[in-house]
Amino acid sequence: MPGPDLRDDPRLPEAERDAARSDLCRYLAACYYEPGPEFAEERLFDSMVAAAARIDHGLAEIAARLGPAFATSALQDLLVDYTRLFLGPAQALAQPYASVWLSGEQQVMQGSTLDVQSLYAQGGFEIADDFRDLPDHVAAELEFLYLLINRGNEARWSGRSAEQAGFEALERRFLGEHLGRWVGPFLLAMHEGARTGFYEALAELTERFVRLEATRYAGTA
Repeated sequence: MPGPDLRDDPRLPEAERDAARSDLCRYLAACYYEPGPEFAEERLFDSMVAAAARIDHGLAEIAARLGPAFATSALQDLLVDYTRLFLGPAQALAQPYASVWLSGEQQVMQGSTLDVQSLYAQGGFEIADDFRDLPDHVAAELEFLYLLINRGNEARWSGRSAEQAGFEALERRFLGEHLGRWVGPFLLAMHEGARTGFYEALAELTERFVRLEATRYAGTA
């Protein structure tokens, strides 16, 4: 079902900012998959800058570094950095799984994995059949955050206040009880371990975006 037509709505700037929040979150999730030429070919980075500029000036400044950093790095160097940070071959420098950071045991598939799957179910989020990683991978969690922001936006601008409140409450829980508890240490390890400017900037951009989202709910019950 198409969303409401907001072109003549005086609240349009606010609606554009809400849409930019969901767009940027989706683009961030995409950046945590294996890098390839399609990143640049699909104008991903231009879209990220445009979305970030509608949210926060500092966010836009960081986003503007991604495209040049990607373009000036050899694809092989990006793949090596991606492997070192997230895959290994021995110990990944920044393991992209919530359970590793929340359990403190450097092990995946802990109780926190079941916890986030419960949150996914409450939000109506299903892992895609072609997703070949664990459910608490940072890309999956950012895609869930995108879903919560997007569905909350749709409910808000369609006047479904109870539905909006439900999605916002679930986002607040997800940030406060799960993603917000582990993404900071993960991104710090990623930033410190990165050898390319692309992954340094991606870590900074993700940290600032998640922090801005959490700030929206600061002080709320």
